[in-house]
Amino acid sequence: MKTRQALSTNIPIRMNKKLTFLLGAAVSLMLGSCQAGKTVADKQAERPNILYIMTDDHAFQALSAYGHPVSQLAPTPNIDRIGENGIRFDQGFVTNSLCGPSRAVMLTGKHSHINGFEHNSSVFDGSQETWITKLHDQGYETSVIGKWHLVSEPNGFDFYKILDDQGEYYNPNFITAEGEEQIEGYATDIITDLTIDYLEQQRDKDKPFAMLMHHKAPHRNWMPALRHLNKFDSVEFPVPATYFDKNEDRTAAREQMMTVYRDMYEGHDLKMSNEYGSSDYRYDPWPHVGRDRMTEEQGKAWDAAYRGKNDAMHQANLNEEELALWKYQRYLQDYCATIASVDESIGRVLDYLEKTGLAENTLVVYTSDQGFYLGEHGWFDKRFMYEESMRTPLLMQFPGKIKAGSTSDALVQNLDFAQTFLDIAGVEASDKMQGQSLVPLFEGQTPADWRKSLYYHFHEFPGFHSVKRHYGVRGERYKLMHFYYQDVDEWEFYDLEKDPQEVRNAINDPEYKEEIAMMHEELAKLMVQYELEPFDTWKEKFKKPFSGPKNKLGPWDPAEKKKMDKRRKAWEAKQKAKKEAAAK
Repeated sequence: MKTRQALSTNIPIRMNKKLTFLLGAAVSLMLGSCQAGKTVADKQAERPNILYIMTDDHAFQALSAYGHPVSQLAPTPNIDRIGENGIRFDQGFVTNSLCGPSRAVMLTGKHSHINGFEHNSSVFDGSQETWITKLHDQGYETSVIGKWHLVSEPNGFDFYKILDDQGEYYNPNFITAEGEEQIEGYATDIITDLTIDYLEQQRDKDKPFAMLMHHKAPHRNWMPALRHLNKFDSVEFPVPATYFDKNEDRTAAREQMMTVYRDMYEGHDLKMSNEYGSSDYRYDPWPHVGRDRMTEEQGKAWDAAYRGKNDAMHQANLNEEELALWKYQRYLQDYCATIASVDESIGRVLDYLEKTGLAENTLVVYTSDQGFYLGEHGWFDKRFMYEESMRTPLLMQFPGKIKAGSTSDALVQNLDFAQTFLDIAGVEASDKMQGQSLVPLFEGQTPADWRKSLYYHFHEFPGFHSVKRHYGVRGERYKLMHFYYQDVDEWEFYDLEKDPQEVRNAINDPEYKEEIAMMHEELAKLMVQYELEPFDTWKEKFKKPFSGPKNKLGPWDPAEKKKMDKRRKAWEAKQKAKKEAAAK
């Protein structure tokens, strides 16, 4: 190894004035030049990095930082570290509890009806401004690894390696700018490896980075890593008090198709397929494609883990209620087992940031694209405006900027992320963005003028799980929502302080007359703020089925369908061309 030689000291003590001047000028020039170069590097180094980690369908009930009974039986110590090192938001919510729309809101800082991605059959318009494109234009190195689920090609990213559509748990396919490839292994582990490898080996280390690390887990169908297949077999999770809720006074809640004991697929969701335990109860309209992707070795381990458990269930000769409770336990065991791998992933990433010193200048965010039902009201999935799906976990750490161990009760939404990240980076947000920067909350104090209510709108009906379209307002204590579409035109009102489980619709209770009127006024105000026409001006559209063409989810407006199809075809053509080029 070469060592740098010491500067010669053989310089006469006496020098004439001209030599002294020339030497001084040269030194000044050298120092000035070095300082100028150093200043540019320093300015880049001082700009904070942003690591945005998002899981898919991670319920706050299953994150131990929030203290829910489920998470106490399946703790998440590594994810909790982010809140311990920074801040835990106790009232984090989404604007539209659905995978694709939630991601579009996060990127754009605009509600679904403004950014154009209202439901999972939409195609994201990548030409619109996002916080990623703005940071990219300001010299940030931008990347996304994992689930994308916006159909169109990621725009504004220096690097992307995204799952194909929803992605698979085992041996998933990834799409890159060069084409598509399949990687053997478990998705959560692969995404973690790719993230650390990119940070260590591929990024330009002279630039600050803004990185999206998006896990598939714990999305349906909750396939654990092989090492966690039996992790919670001996754990009995507490059954929610509302598990057998009949929803007699709520049409939309009654007509949904997301009940654990009625609507889950025995093979796809509950792993009761014939390959690993015969099923007398099989209701499985979807083939269990996740199992079909496994290697022979993976498949043997998988079958061995489930065969004995399934056979024991069949031999128990369970009655209807016992079977419903068995399904709940199987669901929670697998769901929490997928989160165990996520927790390990977060631990690895945090350890890497700390080991390399990156943690000191990196905002780390952990959240989910929305909440999820863990048996509340008898349900799985999301979509509804009730707390379990509208609310999402949110933890952030940023040494020196966020006080460790802070908490916030302020009402925040995924709508706020874009402006928050731009604020952190010192980049001016677009006036089209509709959220608020969370930076003022980083000290655990809520400004006096912080928002007092949130707007929500779910658009995907007809669609999977048959949840009616609805919109509403969530305040600090009360919630008002309106379900609409053809045969449904119903309002619901809840007092979250007296009825936190949201089982009593008090819309017709005279005791709440003033509060209901107040929430109607608040809803009207938010609709104006977020550029929505009053419901009366557009309700006729939903009184009868659209006459236009249909997609897999049902009828949509013809003009909208034409626009979506154009974007989708362009994306598919580009991917086809890449595959053909790669095959040559």
